[in-house]
Amino acid sequence: MPTTTLFILGATGDLTSRLLLPSLAALLAKSPGKRVILRGAGTEPWDAERWQATVTTAFRDAPDALKQVEIADYAQADVTDATAVRSLVDGLVPNTVLYFALPPAVTRAAIDAMTGLALPENTMLAMEKPFGEDEASARDLNEKLTALVSEEQIFRVDHFLGRSTLLNLLGVRLANRIWEPVWSAEHIDQVLIRFDESVALENRARYYDHAGALIDMIQSHLLQVMALVAMDPPATLGQRDLRDAKAAVLRATHVRGDDPVKWSRRARYTAGEVGGRALPSYADEDGVDAARQTDTIAEVTFEIASDRWAGVPFVLRSGKALTRKWSEIVVTFKPVRHVPPGLDGHPHDGGRLTFSLGPDEMHLRLHVTGGDDPFQLRHEDLVADLGEGQQRSYEEVLDELLDGEVALSVRADEAEECWRIIQPVRDAWTRGAVTIEEYAAGSAGPEAWETSVPSDR
Repeated sequence: MPTTTLFILGATGDLTSRLLLPSLAALLAKSPGKRVILRGAGTEPWDAERWQATVTTAFRDAPDALKQVEIADYAQADVTDATAVRSLVDGLVPNTVLYFALPPAVTRAAIDAMTGLALPENTMLAMEKPFGEDEASARDLNEKLTALVSEEQIFRVDHFLGRSTLLNLLGVRLANRIWEPVWSAEHIDQVLIRFDESVALENRARYYDHAGALIDMIQSHLLQVMALVAMDPPATLGQRDLRDAKAAVLRATHVRGDDPVKWSRRARYTAGEVGGRALPSYADEDGVDAARQTDTIAEVTFEIASDRWAGVPFVLRSGKALTRKWSEIVVTFKPVRHVPPGLDGHPHDGGRLTFSLGPDEMHLRLHVTGGDDPFQLRHEDLVADLGEGQQRSYEEVLDELLDGEVALSVRADEAEECWRIIQPVRDAWTRGAVTIEEYAAGSAGPEAWETSVPSDR
């Protein structure tokens, strides 16, 4: 197996020390055949000893994996400066993954600084979301990237796509006769995809106050999850077939009824308590401009204009500072056409399939009889433990990157479509057509919203 150079721009940042390097350690511990040369660059005046100590600390849970790593140089550099970037590029070797572990604006400036440079053979460019700020800027960024390398050498990171639960979803969907024939509007009533967090702002005001839940989660992660849930079965799970299938879903996606005022909601948290910790209101958090009315919870209902999904609402929701973490995909089936008289407790749906993302579980809710009254219907959940999965979602990302694969990344057209899909919601919110509501930190969200969330486990 060839050795890959992983060159991290932003090597002194939180993303590198908290996620990338520990995930690399976990991956290498499971993949003894992989070998990596690790390089770094950042604005901090680190020396070789500081860089080596940072890497070693990140590998503390997998010290033997360090034998598979050559800790190479660290360079202090301003990657937005064309001269500094040229110097870095001149030092690249073939089979290098250039990872932009940087804020989005800095990444865009670094790409601008690379304009016209020739990159070595098989150079991969990896970057974090968001990819642009709207459809036009995403298209502009994509044009600059593909002027440097081919699309197959660009890895737009969405770490949700590396979650083992989502890969398990594909197995359940595509390899079981019980599900494959009923995965359509003929049998499915609605789909809920939500990612609720108990964490609050956590010192991310610089980014989050300009993004909010809609852009931070729905525009990127949750639309990608929806595409995996709703795509037609691809011919293969290779990068072209898989991403073609996802892109087809996104091209057909729009706000339900093309009415963002009716089918979107937003709110932000007020003061409260989460896990015994008192939280101020979002508007009073350090670095927040209260006048922006940034959403800390957002919900949008979409529909997919295709023969498979016409008429099925897809509810995407995400929020912060809620009572608990609750991440799940809930597929609710239509009621059966006829329940014989004599069976009491007529069900409101035809059963429910839920994938929980952490812990990784699959719940199948069935309507059954039994107990004291053999004709009384009740709910029972069959639960499948899908295992621990990957403890670090970046493991799968790095695994693909080091192998030169891009199947689990976001293709250029997908990134542009995701911005197109949410733009009507952004426009409605900007003109004040959708009132921003409030909910107490530590609550389940705005009280009126709970009636629309089809989960009562």
